[in-house]
Amino acid sequence: MYIIMLGAPGTGKGTIGKEICKKYNLEYISTGDMFRNEIKNQTELGKKAQEYMTNGELVPDEITINMVKGRLDKSKNMLLDGFPRTIAQAEALKMHLAKKGEKVTAVIDLEVPEEDLIKRTSSRVICSNKECGASYNTVFMPPKVEGICDKCGSALIKRKDDEPETIKARLEVYYKNTEPLIDYYINEGLLEKIDIDIYSKTTKENTTNKAIDIIENRR
Repeated sequence: MYIIMLGAPGTGKGTIGKEICKKYNLEYISTGDMFRNEIKNQTELGKKAQEYMTNGELVPDEITINMVKGRLDKSKNMLLDGFPRTIAQAEALKMHLAKKGEKVTAVIDLEVPEEDLIKRTSSRVICSNKECGASYNTVFMPPKVEGICDKCGSALIKRKDDEPETIKARLEVYYKNTEPLIDYYINEGLLEKIDIDIYSKTTKENTTNKAIDIIENRR
């Protein structure tokens, strides 16, 4: 099973994706996490990726595709968060899976209004303990104690790519390069959209349930 999560930065792809992985025992693949790990380890790939990510730009297709292909060859059950982000990446994924006799099961697109995305993402904080990685939102889902992780007690920090100006740049890049994927996957007959209103009773649970219903209908 191969599930793709689409949506602009801050829509909750990671949160919902991880819940789906628990349900179906899928491997969670986040290109953002993969690149951040490369940056942390100061690899050549990480240094190149950091230049783009710091400016809110997409890492070039060739680098991203080659990185993800290695992971695709190790598993037949995964959820992809952050890949593909361009038509070129989508075509490369389709061809690579076809060689294995596999195909994408479903593409789930999370939709949130832009102004809400900026507010939600700019107020996001994460646990500084890499082994924990818990995520909070100082406006919508604050920790019990300000600045402290509920799970492990470590300090909470803000990622550089969650600063408002970087978020706006990331959204511009998303709308320019990634939104065409919506039409691509509509034409492929794979796309299902879930609208999210962060000010209403839309919750992680009911968004996850909607995603699971989609997957069940396509298995």
